[in-house]
Amino acid sequence: MKTRIGVVLIAAALVLYFFLMGQKAVLFIGSGNSIAIVMGIALLVLPLIGVWALVREIQFGVQAERLGTRLDSEGGMPAAETELRPSGRIAKADAEPLIQRYTVLADAAADDWRARYRLGVVQDAAGRRKDARASIRAAIELSQRKD
Repeated sequence: MKTRIGVVLIAAALVLYFFLMGQKAVLFIGSGNSIAIVMGIALLVLPLIGVWALVREIQFGVQAERLGTRLDSEGGMPAAETELRPSGRIAKADAEPLIQRYTVLADAAADDWRARYRLGVVQDAAGRRKDARASIRAAIELSQRKD
């Protein structure tokens, strides 16, 4: 729930920023000064890039949550096989063997989104956020091909 509230607040701040910068952009463009016109155009383009990035992240979050819920309802989420640190992460000594095992399983079932999603969950628990996001993105793509 905290994540959703944070996303709504960030989206609201982005909309407010877009509105305020849009006003400034119109003033810059209307000034007639060539440098101000370029700055005005940049003030119009940069918020659009921000909106695009926010929409992509929200789509990723919704799709990942949907797959996670589906996998959990099927009983396919990986069980905590090791002791977790207070942060909820896997201890570094235990992380590498787990990641290697789930990588082998995911590679063996290359067309199975469930195996790729489980790898992402384990990578995330080990603190490898970038790898986890890549694995979950791959799981989303695989699930869309099959559905």
